[in-house]
Amino acid sequence: MDIGSSIFTHWYFHLPNLILAALMYTLLGRVLLGLIVQPDSSNYIWRFFCRVTDPFVAAVSIVTPKATAPVVIWLFGVVWLFWMRVGLLYIFLMLGAVPRVS
Repeated sequence: MDIGSSIFTHWYFHLPNLILAALMYTLLGRVLLGLIVQPDSSNYIWRFFCRVTDPFVAAVSIVTPKATAPVVIWLFGVVWLFWMRVGLLYIFLMLGAVPRVS
């Protein structure tokens, strides 16, 4: 079994995992870039990171205390996304639907 057929055969696992991973690493990039760039910067990379991650940051900020600094909320978001990926893997492992290495 080659890797190409594995990806297409198990798309129902790889697609959500890819989306969660991309969001997690984009949020981590926002954390690192936020240490250098001002929050109201017109930098196009900063605006891209903010636009992509703002919906998830808004969801995380609902369950975090209001006195929390924005960078801490972003880091909490990275942790939440990591555990969502672990949970996704666990669910698919329990269902027996994860691709096996042969």
